[in-house]
Amino acid sequence: MSLQHISAAKAIPFSDADFDALAQLARREFGLSLAPSKKPLVYSRLSRRLKDRAVDSFPAYLDLVSRPEESNEKQELISALTTNVTSFFREEHHFKTLKADCLSPLQDAAERGRRIRLWSAGCSSGQEAYCMAMTALDSLPPPARQDLRILATDIDPQIIQKARNGLYSAEEVQSVPAAYASKWVQTDAAHPGQVSMHKDLRDLIAFGELNLIAAWPFQGPFDAIFCRNVAIYFDQETQQTLWQRFCDMLHPGGFLFIGHSERVSGSALSQLEAAGVTSYRKIAHSRLPTDRRVKWD
Repeated sequence: MSLQHISAAKAIPFSDADFDALAQLARREFGLSLAPSKKPLVYSRLSRRLKDRAVDSFPAYLDLVSRPEESNEKQELISALTTNVTSFFREEHHFKTLKADCLSPLQDAAERGRRIRLWSAGCSSGQEAYCMAMTALDSLPPPARQDLRILATDIDPQIIQKARNGLYSAEEVQSVPAAYASKWVQTDAAHPGQVSMHKDLRDLIAFGELNLIAAWPFQGPFDAIFCRNVAIYFDQETQQTLWQRFCDMLHPGGFLFIGHSERVSGSALSQLEAAGVTSYRKIAHSRLPTDRRVKWD
């Protein structure tokens, strides 16, 4: 028998009905929108999980992840269905806007005790949140940092743990500006070949798991929310709901930063104004959300 025949014999069947059932689960549990064109990609990623779990069909795998005791496998599923592609200072113009238009104008009020809260929603392996922290520390002198905190969330617990560790390869941090790298990027003798984020950065950030389509255990308000290249996984209805929820979480005058291929739509548009490339600012006379201490504080 040829290698091609052996490979075909080991292939796990994946019908359109299997894909539809998986897509329904992804939408119900995670809010993900899987177009039929994603079927080959989904198969290539999930077939490995089936083989690792010694499951010989997709219906059997869907039954597996539906069991209460298989919550870890459900997390493996979400990791397989999403792509954690990020880098330091990706879309650098967002961080320039964060510094010049959001944080610097808050300096005087922050020195008088005003709290500053930022959120990296869909933080992946942490680069975005650490860039926000570097930008904040560069923007605000010590007296203005007394009540500065950054929330960083992602649905994937494995990627959250990597973010929390703050360890990266030397290649990954090459996009960090030299002035920042000299202050905030450190060699790590305990992890050869890797560098670590400075303790002052890690102390600013609270990392946690969060499914964006579920209830949020906090209620801002935030001065800036970064949610970049996350909404592309959702259908339009879910996106519009998410934009409105973010808008409700922002201070009047607060900023929402989204991915280069994303656009805000729906009811949130009436409360936001363009503030640059894929950057939005909540209109100053918009309704102020209830200010309640959040659980990560």
